[in-house]
Amino acid sequence: MLSPSVSLKRGGGRGGRGGHCKSVKVCDCRHENAGVQEKLLKSGPDFNDFLNELHKEFSIQSHETFVVSTTDRAVLDYDTFAALEDGSTLYLFRREDQALPTAREETITFQPHYDTLIQSGTYEYYASNDKNSFPYALAELIDNSLSATAKNPGVRTIEIRMLFDETLGKPAVIVLDNGCGMTSKQLNNWAVYRLSKFLRDDSKSASKDEKYVRPDHVPRSLNSDISYFGVGGKQAIFYIGNSVRMITKPVGSPDVHEMVMSKADFEEKERNNEDIYKGTIKNRKPGDSSHVKKNGESFLRDLIAEESGKESFTAVVMTGVLPDHITFLKDDFSVWTRELTHIYHYYIHGVNGNDLRRSSTNSDQSSKIDIQVTLREKPNKLPRVLNLREVEDDMQTLYINATADTFEFHVSSAVGSGRVEGLIRYHPFLYDRETYPEEPDTMLAPVDDESDDNESGDLQQARGKRPVFECFWNGRLIPYTTIPEFEWCALPKGNSKLPAECYSRFSGVLFTNDTYKVSTNKLTFMDLELKLKSSESIFTRVVNGQRQRVNIKSEFNKWLQNCHDKLDKQTKFLRFKEIITRPDVPTKKMQFPWATFSSIQFGGKKYQTGQLVKSQKTQPIFNGTVTRFLLFGNHDRDVFATGGDVEVTLEPKELYDTTKIIPISKIDRNATVEAINENIDKDRVKLPEVLKVDWPQGVPWPQNAVRPAGTPLGPIKVEIQNKNGESLSRMPSVTQGTVRKLGIELRLIQHDPKGSQTTLISLFAPDPHKTHYFWFKTIDNLKILGKYSLCLNTVVNESKESKAKVVGGKPLPSFKLNFTITAGKAESFSVGAVRTTLNVGVPFDIPLEIKDGYDHPTKPPQGLRPELKCSGLELSYEAVDCTEKSFTIRGVKARGKVQNYQQSKPYDLKVTVPGLKKDSQTIKISLLPGKPHSIHVTQGDEPITVENGNSVTFNVEIHDEAGNITAHPKLTVRCQVPSLAAVNIDCSSTGAGQLVTKPIDLLIIKGEPQQVKVKFDLLGWKNVSPVERELNVLPSTRVARMELCCQNDENLILRNKDKIEWLAGGVLENLFYKLYDEAGREVSLTAEIAATIKVNWTADVNLEDLVQGKLPDIQVPSQVQLKKTGFYQVSYKDQSVSASFTITPRPDEPTRLKATVPQNTMKLGEPLPGNINLELVDQYDNVTKTLTSACVKLFSVEAEGLDKSALIFTWKGSSGSVVLTGVRFQSGTPGSREMVFSYKNYVERVIVEVTAGVPTQFKLISGPEMPLQVLNDQGIPTAFVIQLCDQWGNVSPDQRVVVELRPSPPALKVRTSVTSQPVNAEGKVSFIVESVSGPKGYYQLEFIASFNKRPINSPAVNLTVIPNPNKPVSLSVEYNTNATFPAAGVFPVFSVTVVSDEGSPITTFNPAVASMFLWMGTPSGGTPPITVPELKPSKPKANEKKDRFHFRDKEIPEKAGDYVMQFSLLVDTENVLYSDQITIHVGANQPVKLGPDFELPAPVVSYTKDIANRTLVENMTLRITDSYGNTAGQDLEGKVVVSIKSHDDDRNKRLPLFEGKTNKVQFCLKKGKINIPRLAIMQESPGEDNSLYILLFTPEVSTALAPFKLPFHFYNDSSNQRIMAELSIKKHALTEELASQREYYNTYRELLQELTAQLQDASSKEADLRNQLILNMNIPKPVNMQSIDRLINEKTPEMKRSHTNRRICSIPNQFKGKDVLGKVGHLAFVEDDDAARVISWHIRGYIDCVITRTTEAAQIIYRETQGRQKVMPLDSVFVNSGNRPLPHMKNGRMVFNPPGNPMFAKDLLIYPGEKESCEIVFKNILRDTILIDDLDSANHYRRAVVQNKMPCPTILTRQGDMISGQGMFGGAQNKAPPIRDLQVFAAPLPQEYHDLNKQIEMLNKYKSVLKSKEDAHMDREEHRKALTSPDMQNKQREMKEKEKHLEQIERQLASMHTKPAKRGAESAAEPSGITPKRTRQMNNK
Repeated sequence: MLSPSVSLKRGGGRGGRGGHCKSVKVCDCRHENAGVQEKLLKSGPDFNDFLNELHKEFSIQSHETFVVSTTDRAVLDYDTFAALEDGSTLYLFRREDQALPTAREETITFQPHYDTLIQSGTYEYYASNDKNSFPYALAELIDNSLSATAKNPGVRTIEIRMLFDETLGKPAVIVLDNGCGMTSKQLNNWAVYRLSKFLRDDSKSASKDEKYVRPDHVPRSLNSDISYFGVGGKQAIFYIGNSVRMITKPVGSPDVHEMVMSKADFEEKERNNEDIYKGTIKNRKPGDSSHVKKNGESFLRDLIAEESGKESFTAVVMTGVLPDHITFLKDDFSVWTRELTHIYHYYIHGVNGNDLRRSSTNSDQSSKIDIQVTLREKPNKLPRVLNLREVEDDMQTLYINATADTFEFHVSSAVGSGRVEGLIRYHPFLYDRETYPEEPDTMLAPVDDESDDNESGDLQQARGKRPVFECFWNGRLIPYTTIPEFEWCALPKGNSKLPAECYSRFSGVLFTNDTYKVSTNKLTFMDLELKLKSSESIFTRVVNGQRQRVNIKSEFNKWLQNCHDKLDKQTKFLRFKEIITRPDVPTKKMQFPWATFSSIQFGGKKYQTGQLVKSQKTQPIFNGTVTRFLLFGNHDRDVFATGGDVEVTLEPKELYDTTKIIPISKIDRNATVEAINENIDKDRVKLPEVLKVDWPQGVPWPQNAVRPAGTPLGPIKVEIQNKNGESLSRMPSVTQGTVRKLGIELRLIQHDPKGSQTTLISLFAPDPHKTHYFWFKTIDNLKILGKYSLCLNTVVNESKESKAKVVGGKPLPSFKLNFTITAGKAESFSVGAVRTTLNVGVPFDIPLEIKDGYDHPTKPPQGLRPELKCSGLELSYEAVDCTEKSFTIRGVKARGKVQNYQQSKPYDLKVTVPGLKKDSQTIKISLLPGKPHSIHVTQGDEPITVENGNSVTFNVEIHDEAGNITAHPKLTVRCQVPSLAAVNIDCSSTGAGQLVTKPIDLLIIKGEPQQVKVKFDLLGWKNVSPVERELNVLPSTRVARMELCCQNDENLILRNKDKIEWLAGGVLENLFYKLYDEAGREVSLTAEIAATIKVNWTADVNLEDLVQGKLPDIQVPSQVQLKKTGFYQVSYKDQSVSASFTITPRPDEPTRLKATVPQNTMKLGEPLPGNINLELVDQYDNVTKTLTSACVKLFSVEAEGLDKSALIFTWKGSSGSVVLTGVRFQSGTPGSREMVFSYKNYVERVIVEVTAGVPTQFKLISGPEMPLQVLNDQGIPTAFVIQLCDQWGNVSPDQRVVVELRPSPPALKVRTSVTSQPVNAEGKVSFIVESVSGPKGYYQLEFIASFNKRPINSPAVNLTVIPNPNKPVSLSVEYNTNATFPAAGVFPVFSVTVVSDEGSPITTFNPAVASMFLWMGTPSGGTPPITVPELKPSKPKANEKKDRFHFRDKEIPEKAGDYVMQFSLLVDTENVLYSDQITIHVGANQPVKLGPDFELPAPVVSYTKDIANRTLVENMTLRITDSYGNTAGQDLEGKVVVSIKSHDDDRNKRLPLFEGKTNKVQFCLKKGKINIPRLAIMQESPGEDNSLYILLFTPEVSTALAPFKLPFHFYNDSSNQRIMAELSIKKHALTEELASQREYYNTYRELLQELTAQLQDASSKEADLRNQLILNMNIPKPVNMQSIDRLINEKTPEMKRSHTNRRICSIPNQFKGKDVLGKVGHLAFVEDDDAARVISWHIRGYIDCVITRTTEAAQIIYRETQGRQKVMPLDSVFVNSGNRPLPHMKNGRMVFNPPGNPMFAKDLLIYPGEKESCEIVFKNILRDTILIDDLDSANHYRRAVVQNKMPCPTILTRQGDMISGQGMFGGAQNKAPPIRDLQVFAAPLPQEYHDLNKQIEMLNKYKSVLKSKEDAHMDREEHRKALTSPDMQNKQREMKEKEKHLEQIERQLASMHTKPAKRGAESAAEPSGITPKRTRQMNNK
């Protein structure tokens, strides 16, 4: 900061005032919101003069501070002012770090340096070797970025953006880096052409001196010192476009400097005669794009917006890009990115390059440089983004990864500091190919056939004529300079021990520093090859980094010889199996070890186990199946070798049954599978194939025959036949030896329904008949029903004991006849179970069982009509039910009289079935009464007479339909008399009963009798009709009416229910009563009658008064109640007769004032709900209604805190009272208040309870510790408790208020147990947040509540969501986006990273849960289609990263088209995470042939005049395709030559001619296809009749393609042509159908094989895991899914219980992050409770401290918590390495015997993770603190240590005591409190938990494998059933029929070809339509 006083004091301190004046422009930037004022100041050379002028011009006050700086932000002082140039621009600020308020411009000059003249010359970018030079121009700008980022401490980022999207503006190319940036002076220097880094002087910028210093040597010269001449950048810019905008921000400066150079600007200045090399630099603040006005540069605003937050950067923005460049950049994206990767290969990948075979990076360099390319085209097209590190097909990567060995050397030359490092790589011949990489975009160099030193074919396949060495300068490629070879590594001209091709199997690379000169465009070296090949150059070999002075040529030849011997291989042995001993080898030392393999690659073919092979050069020649391959040596993996043996099982096995071992070289590689199978089939024909079974008596039993019991079986004649139908009696022999006879074994097997089998008969026929057949006699007595099998088996009769049924693994022929023995015809029957006791009229069934002659149940015959007879009963039945197995008589009923309901009567029931041999059976039955049918009432004559008030008796019976009295459960008879309750009687036991009605009580009118109907019905029996009887009721003499009267002055008669008024509290006296009977006669009162009189107003009744008719007096109530009166009643005999009346009290005179309050409680600040009613009442509180409207003014009220402003007294005339409204208490605390009301002399006091007011606010009274940080998807264990209050802060318990917890902003998702809830009775509400999820950031938890639709002011809790490192949120897929996908190729490696919430990769998932899906079509939304197969990841290679899944070697589909790829991750059993769907295009492979879209039938033509018969093809399209039929070669153009040749290549055969008498026709080939409208032979064309020719379509293009051949038939007459054409069409159609069906069937069989292999693999895995479970867990057998689930369900709760009571750490651990370890209390476990208590107490000041790895992370937490959280960064902690011993130990020996088991406290800590970091933490905190058992031992120990003159650290005891390092103990400060009062370390999980967890994991794994096995078995069974289904068998039969039909057509075609020709020989030029004989006839005419 400057002030005038400070500046003027130094006025004379530095120099005088002499010298010239300076003129500078000063911009006043002090005021950020005001405009910038510019003034031109002139002052002397002294700084004080300048300050005086500054104060004067800008009116700066004396007390004001300010800063003056240059545009580079260098603060102006005496020194910088002295060096300031005239015309400079300065800024005036209030402080040094102040930002520019607006963008400013600065005038600069960039005159060319004089070096332009002396180094003049034209350097241009030119193409070489057919390579576009654009990548090399772009590399100049990358060179500058590499130099600018050379000193970056972190990642060096370089971005290349190609913006060809018209919506963003005109085309632009941007190169952006995060380097050091440029000051305005440095930017000015950059603009000067040819101002190289050696000539620049940036010191005048006043920022710092930057003189060029050559960097120190680094391996491969990767020093980034490649921005060199001051030329390339400008040349490259104006080679790419015509305008550039430089935008840069230097380190430490808040300003951005921007400059524009353009061709148009230069031309305009030249036209205006202006200074061309003069321009401006715009200085502005970051992110300010206000100066960008052009619509065509809208992308600049986005680019400038990215500046905010960047420390430094430089952006080169090139516009006016040439169209040719744009086309190249779009169309050849992979070409130029691959070339850039090649140029900077070692900067990107490090000194060792991109070795994909290594798992770790090569050097630190590789992880620091990031070159990213982005190309944007159309708005709707996804941008192409590529990191050059991802390119894997640049030449250096191909060289490195094809290298098997290296030869490193160093070159010393005469150049002083010149360094050359060289490396030669050997690419061996493997198997049957060269591994020398081919260039992706260019063909091999042509071989000069005439050269004397021409190399072999193998040489051409390797390097060919290409040079050996590529050359790198300061680590980057110089593309146009290569060195063919050096003398010492060239092919010797004489004889060589090595094959010549070995010298073509190595590549090389040279690395030089900048001592060797290159051209300014860095395309070529000046004289590198000349200097290296000079005699002064010395070559030394480098081994392990050390140079060796040896003969370089000799060393190289030794190395090359070693490579050839060890690396060039011939046969590759694959899939190692085991090491064996071979006792068949005669030499004992060669018997072991032999490695066995399951496949080899040999002679360009692959052989594997199970494959058929044929031997050669063996005696005899044999065919067989490969068993295994053998190689001598102790090998355990895939290996190359030059020899080995193969073990072959001779085929057919059943004939030879042996194996042979021969050398691999004796495998006949020319033998085809068809030929081998043919030879095997010839031998197999001799073997027994089938059993021929005959039935000599002519009664054959077909398969699955059904025969009745007793049918005889046989006799049987059996023959053994081979495939030729020849009978055999012995096995055919291949060598001389023992004859093996054949025999037949017969077994008759009975099958039990449960699945078991019983062999009934077993016979053996050892010797056949003379005619070679075997005979078996008839089998009788087949009487047992069931299923049988007759089994005939061929056996080899080797001995009496041994009879083999299988020979060579193949079962001998057999025959099996399945049949069934069933029951015979019906002959008898038996009666099934029938109830012996029956009821009258109740139906029942009689089941019959029909039987055959062997007593087997059989099917009943048709038309059986049974007959039923029984003496004394009437019998009938409804129907007969007949089925296959039963015969039932349905609905049999019996009717008749029985004795009674308790005793049944027996009967004999005879059943007869006419038509059977035994046709009748008799059964015993007994009969009881049936169901109720009617009610019988046994009463006298009607009507029945009864006196009113008496009961009536009735007798009832229940009868069945036959009139028998019947008893039945629930028989209840109901008797119903009108107006009386019904009477029921239960007749369930006897069927009869007696009913007594209720007393008859009717209303007798005028004494007349009444008639009544009595109804009887049976409850619940609707089928029984009810019965009625008539009843006559007479009047009675009983009391029926009462009268009351009051004998006073008025003689009041009280009628029943009369109403009277009486004075409240008065007495009603002199009441009397009278009684009358039903006839109206007065009843005389007696003592007996008086005793039954009751009154309801008193219990004190005088009997004598009642006899006199007098009633007790009535006391009238004292309370007058509105609409309520007193009810009084007099009753006779319990109210059977009564009289009643009501008395209404009336009020007396008023005695006091009464105030009625609607409620005793009211809210503070709220008016009292309702009105207070004021009334005058009498002595009984009855309202007197004496008040009038004039009395209102006389009322008043008083109370504490009462708001009288709203009080209103109102007269209420309807009630005669005064109403008070507006009562409200405005202040105070809740409690009781007294209200005093006054009117005249009347005063009333009322107490009301005042409660809290309307709730208006919530207060947070409890919650988690702040600041609150929560892991994403985690919860907050501490509940939030808030209290509801009114506006005065009083607690409000209003439970109508409902509170909702809501996050803000809504991007945060919060899950709680309840989303909203009302407050409790205390006005509190509690929320527990179970989880929060959302993006990282700051949020608020808001408590939202309202009352009466008004919001309540509620607190908000601030929280920070920290990303969860264990939560997977996305799948990141990385692959080579520039890669192409040729059909049937191999996909590049897809690397899938599981990205966590914090952006880091998650590595804990098993690869089995990752999947890859690929399907043809369009994206399907979020998930792949269900039918898409799953692909699993591969095991990562050694050089691949382990934090991702690698999907490698996945085959590309053969069909070209658009495909969709998606990856998934099974997070858990319910959640699956999917990646974005990736659309790829599978293109055609290399073009190989020309062909039609579909197969064409052979044309048939003749030489007739009809053009239709001469047409060969019509409207035919031919396309260039790849090997898989995909259209390819769309870029190929040329022609197709059509010619005709003979089918058998007979050159003497005459050929037909095309129209126009030509033998060739040409068609133009455009875009890879041609269309031939018509192609025909000429009329009367030459050619031989009935001949087959070939139509040859030969493409002539730049690529060699196979021609298309179309055979056609030529005839000289139309009839043969027609027949031949029809047959050809049929043959073509049949051929296509057969090919389709064969492919369909073969696909099914192959799929079955695959499913079988999957089942075997799953079964093997399941067995291994099952054995482990049985061994380790002792689980019960059998092991199945249910038992596994049961074990998991048992062990899971057990595992949870095992750590239920575990001690936990209660300290919140909310701080998470990449460099955050967590709080100290969570970094370790302590197992012992005592130790945990005392250690936690000892470090209580540290236990909640957050530990971070870096100071930066600690500062972030410090700032976020505003300094409240304690933090400790580990990078600022120092601890001694190693562990010192306890004080009582010295040199490994005890100094004294210690008491109390001392140990270091830190040794008791158990670290759950980050062990090294945690050890540093606790070494720093605990130091050497010791833990001992008790205080006495601690004191003894300390004393012994001190006595041995050693310092003793702090000692803790398990009892909680502490002895400090100074020796102090005792007191509260040295004693740990109880553990419940402390925050302590958690205890580790018990061992039982880990054991159970391991067992559960094993069980889950086995469950998954078992499920896979079951699924595999199910899939295989379903497919096997489909393969053997009737539909599939029908298709096979159809295919065989079509094959026969095709053979017949082919024979017809062949016979037509052999017919004699009808034409003689003619010359090719003669017309061919007329025979010679016809010619003579025409001449005669």
